[in-house]
Amino acid sequence: MAGGSQITQGDTETRYEVFHTDCAARDVVDHITSRWGIWVLISLQSNDLRFFELRESIQGISEKMLAQSLRSLVQDGLIWRKVEPTTPPQVTYGLTEFGRDVGEPLGELFDRITQRLGSRP
Repeated sequence: MAGGSQITQGDTETRYEVFHTDCAARDVVDHITSRWGIWVLISLQSNDLRFFELRESIQGISEKMLAQSLRSLVQDGLIWRKVEPTTPPQVTYGLTEFGRDVGEPLGELFDRITQRLGSRP
């Protein structure tokens, strides 16, 4: 594994060496598990949302941090971005197929945690 960024197993499956600092998958995981990335993915699970709707759905996030999180997740291919040429521009975000694949287990994890916390004495 010279360079260490990818190893191939079989003819069809590519795995990444996630413990190597140059691993592309590691960057995506960092963006997903950032302070706000996971909340953006969970917020977009049920509907496509405009920027201001996302900001209102995620309490405590600043416009700057939301914009940075969205930019990273769009670059990673987890979220799509659509700009309508109006004044001011209307920007809508939604999950790509990859984003749905990643977001679904995150939503399930969140559901399990909230169910468990709700059953505490």
